[in-house]
Amino acid sequence: MPHSQTSAPRDSLAGVRLARGASPWLLPTVATAALSLVCARKSGAAKVVAVPATALAAGMLWFFRDPEREITQGRVISPADGVVQSIMPWKDGRTRVAIFMSPLNVHVNRAPLSGTVTSVEHIPGGFVPAFNKESENNERVVWHFDTELGDIEMIQIAGAVARRIVPYVPQGTKVEQGERIGLIRFGSRVDIYLPEGVDVDVEVGQKTVAGVTRIDRG
Repeated sequence: MPHSQTSAPRDSLAGVRLARGASPWLLPTVATAALSLVCARKSGAAKVVAVPATALAAGMLWFFRDPEREITQGRVISPADGVVQSIMPWKDGRTRVAIFMSPLNVHVNRAPLSGTVTSVEHIPGGFVPAFNKESENNERVVWHFDTELGDIEMIQIAGAVARRIVPYVPQGTKVEQGERIGLIRFGSRVDIYLPEGVDVDVEVGQKTVAGVTRIDRG
């Protein structure tokens, strides 16, 4: 049966479920909006600031949302909300599925399979748009999971705006399929490599939902 996945305590604001790691961006934005709204009662200049500040705060709340999900059963599920950007056979027999995440998507990433995190490696790089081929050289975090299918590699790639990838779990952690494992701030990309012999059950242009969309064909 699908199950509701929970995680360690995350940031929150006024009852809204927010992604862990949102506070450094969200709190100053919300504080500025709140202050400008208070001052707007007495100052015309403050009213001018209040409108964009409030809109920005609302946008931040939407971006850093972290909804609960009913996790789908399947061998490999999507680690990210977004759109399948490419499906590419690799020289070693694996197949890379690249998922582009726009600023409108939920940016909390989830474990594609149950297993043990064997490696979490941060690799410095550039910040070109995540839909650009050159984004493969961007700032990224490379994950490896020891699973029932063997080693599974997943890469979180920063985009032109995303300048921070926040892993939630360290090497050696045992994770459940669909468990929250990290956050990419703003537009970005997530690549997952399916082992040789595992067929892909998504297509380019298809929308994916982290923890819900099945990636492989059973």
